[in-house]
Amino acid sequence: MLCKDTPALSQEYKTAVADALRVLDKKNLALILHGVSFPSSLGENTGFGTYNSDGAKRVFDFMQGIFSALQLGPAGKTKMSDPSPYCGTVFSKNPLFINLKELTTGEWEHLLSEATLENIVENNPTKGTNRASYVYAIQRCDAAMKEVYENFKKKASWGLKRKFDKFKKENAYWLDNDALYEAFCIENDSDYWPQWQSELDRTLFGSADKKEAKKRIEEISKKYKDVIEKYKLEQFVVALQGEKTLEYAKERNIKLIADRQVAFSDRDNWAYQALFKDGWSLGCPPDYFSKDGQAWGFSVVDPEKLFNKDGSLGPAGELLFKLYLKMFNENPGGVRIDHTVGLIDPWVYKQGSLPKVEEGAGRLYSSPQHEELKKYSIATMEDVNNEFDPDEEKWIKQLSDEQIKRYGAMIEKIVIASAQKAGLDKDAIVAEDLGTLTYPVEKVMEKYGLQGMKLVQFVVAEEEDHPYRCKNIVPNSWAMVGTHDNEPIRMWASQMVNTDKMHPHVRNLMEDLFREFDNQDEIRHKLYTDEKFLAFAKLVEIFASPAQNLQIFFTDFFGINEVYNKPGTSGDPNWTLRLPDNFEEFYAQKVSSGDALNLPLALIYAIKARGRDFANQNSELISRLEKLV
Repeated sequence: MLCKDTPALSQEYKTAVADALRVLDKKNLALILHGVSFPSSLGENTGFGTYNSDGAKRVFDFMQGIFSALQLGPAGKTKMSDPSPYCGTVFSKNPLFINLKELTTGEWEHLLSEATLENIVENNPTKGTNRASYVYAIQRCDAAMKEVYENFKKKASWGLKRKFDKFKKENAYWLDNDALYEAFCIENDSDYWPQWQSELDRTLFGSADKKEAKKRIEEISKKYKDVIEKYKLEQFVVALQGEKTLEYAKERNIKLIADRQVAFSDRDNWAYQALFKDGWSLGCPPDYFSKDGQAWGFSVVDPEKLFNKDGSLGPAGELLFKLYLKMFNENPGGVRIDHTVGLIDPWVYKQGSLPKVEEGAGRLYSSPQHEELKKYSIATMEDVNNEFDPDEEKWIKQLSDEQIKRYGAMIEKIVIASAQKAGLDKDAIVAEDLGTLTYPVEKVMEKYGLQGMKLVQFVVAEEEDHPYRCKNIVPNSWAMVGTHDNEPIRMWASQMVNTDKMHPHVRNLMEDLFREFDNQDEIRHKLYTDEKFLAFAKLVEIFASPAQNLQIFFTDFFGINEVYNKPGTSGDPNWTLRLPDNFEEFYAQKVSSGDALNLPLALIYAIKARGRDFANQNSELISRLEKLV
């Protein structure tokens, strides 16, 4: 029960919820909350959220006994000009996730003055709101870390410096190049390496003369020693704080799930440019939402660098293996793979062109008819439909077991293999497979038993067998209402009620959820006219579905009717939405108003949706839940 005197959820509440989830055969209930969106506690709001803060500890305390996992967003370092975590670095962490307040304490030998922190917090332009101040946070965090670095050099203990040296040595394979990029950005007066005037600097790890490259690295390393060491210190701090956060969550039986974006940052592209296919980019083909396709501009890993002829990992494969191993080691709860199709059957296009077939685009491993891509094609012309249409994603009709294995090579030899080395199994892999799936992707997902995603907000209600419909969702999947790219379910519902678009949705909801409820006419009317009830019913769907794993985006759970990210747009307000600092009281108020998810009530509806016999078998549990509504 949400107590009037305290925002905390009672033990009685948590026990009943846990029992209901078990009865409904749910293995995992995860809250989706990206790093920036964590709230702040008193005296720590620097303009950006972090999972390493005292505010984050309050979130973990709130989640304990209800949620089993927390799905984070990508944690890489982002650019001043682009706050999207999906364009961040793949190895380096974002320094904005450093808990500056902790650096003022004895635990970090008072490397940051309390006065500096107080000044940052006091002048935060978004204090008192549930928004981040991205540019402000970058500038002030950087200045604070300069102070930390100077104090570290002057007064850090031998023990702390020894830990730092160990960290640098163990992570040199990625840390050295990432830190070096920081120096070259200053040397070339730009953080975008393609604009650097020096060809040697641009191609240092690509086509440059190795002897000249080594000489240049030594020159820059000496000239910008402090810049490079400060960068490494930031990575050291955020890594150690992350370990502490992981332990805090583990003590509360909450797993942390990382997010591996499909993109590589500018820093990554520069450091590993020899491993990417020159002249090609990753994107999406034309579809209902975009007639010209989506030109992401992301680098394409060179297929010839992924695996050697004997099937062992090539240089690109080894790098990706190290990346996934690092992620699984740091996040034993698992890794969400964004755009899993990019590892199996990626859509590529020529740089400077649109991602359309007529301009040379195609599936990297499924284009036997393509003059340039056919050498990489696993599918042959014998595997395609007689009426070949390259614009049709389902044009492959057959694949042998050997072909499917080749399509799944990255999944098997890199992702699954790295998870196993970290002591995990394939259930630690959350495969984002939203949108139209090609035949090779479907077969690879099936062969390796990957857990995909099902979004009830995106159901095509007119299709009886649509995979996102409640009754059709497969058990081995993650069911959710929406992701970071969707409008909150309340916003969706407000646009749907009292419109003709509701007819198929109401039919499905009545059949899947309310088939044996007594007040049929009243429920049907509310679905058509009451946006709060419609949104609630869509949330009930994931609990009533056969899916064993569930995720809820924080806006839908807490009843925040604001958009986190609107695809196709950039800048504010994207990627800045946060939980209010008083999120416990906020949630209690939103439950009372019917805006936030009333979890006990949703579970009651989900149990009843399984039929009268099932509800009767769990009548005592329903009674316990009813006392908490």
